[in-house]
Parts: sequence; structure tokens; C-alpha cells
Amino acid sequence: MNKSIPLVVLACALGIAALTGCGSSPTGGSTGQGSSSSASSSPAGSGPAASAPAVAGAVVLKTASTSLGTIVVNEKGMAVYFFDKDTANSGKSACDAGCSMMWPAVKATTPMPGVDGVTGKVGTISRDDGTMQATVNGRPVYTYAKDMAAGDVKGQGVGGIWWAVAPGGDKVSGSTPGSSGY
Repeated sequence: MNKSIPLVVLACALGIAALTGCGSSPTGGSTGQGSSSSASSSPAGSGPAASAPAVAGAVVLKTASTSLGTIVVNEKGMAVYFFDKDTANSGKSACDAGCSMMWPAVKATTPMPGVDGVTGKVGTISRDDGTMQATVNGRPVYTYAKDMAAGDVKGQGVGGIWWAVAPGGDKVSGSTPGSSGY
């Protein structure tokens, strides 16, 4: 029985080493698709990494088919939107406290949010409240409070400044009969 204890300890140590080897790099980014996006991240036009990460945070962004075509959605299947007043790679959200009631930030719990089907560069920014917000191609992403069910895209074109996000990180053009303003 005493001979099996060192084997168990060795197996645990190898398991921990394997898990920590797949985490974030010292600079805050990670290997694989969707490295952390901050003010020091690479430009949005640099494209996605070649392969998905071995281990990332829980899936925060994925794709789904909607009336607009295939778009990026959150883990609950709710459409994800860009805000024209945000600046890519600025590390900031232009959607302040009043705006965020109708347009909640897509939150992440790790600097490397998990993705499924999203080919744009996925990362995070730090919000003023200390939480992390997911980004696609350096731009913060949001959901819309009036989208009530997975597949709803009522936020598309609202106020001429809110746009669904395509899997590659571009704005989806065209609009649907959404509300005006925010």
C-alpha cells in the first residue's frame, strides 16, 4: 500500500502541471484563439489564431442561426451586439451606467473567454466596476434587454448605432424593426 501513495502523488502532480500549462501567459494573454484584448492587444485586423485553446474559460460566446443569418450569441443564445460609439482596442466601453441598463455587457470570468464557432479575435476588457467584459476584434460586446428569447435580434440597427456581430467579428449589416434609441 505504501508503494501506491507515491504513484497517486505523482499522478496528481502531473494533472496539476497539465492544467496550469494551459492557462494564461505572464502577459495576460493565452495561446490559441481569442487572446485577451486590452489596450496593448494586437489590432483587430490581425485575424484569429490558428487553433482553439486546449483549456479556456466557460463558453461565453458561440454562434447561432437567426433571421439575420449566423451571428454571435452569448452562452444563453442571446444575440450579441456592437455599439458604434465604442473604439476597437481602446480597452474601454462607451456604454455608461444609463446605457448599460438596456445594453448589458457580456461578462467573462476569465481573461480568455471560451468560444464555440466564433472566428474573430475574442478577449476581454476591464470595466470601471472591476468586472471583465468580452470583446470581439477588440470591441466590447453587449446583449439587448428587449431580446426576450434566444434568437431574438430586436437590437439590430437600434438608433442606427447597435449591430449584431458576425462570427468573424464584423458588424452584421441591415436592420430589423427594432426600437429606436437606447
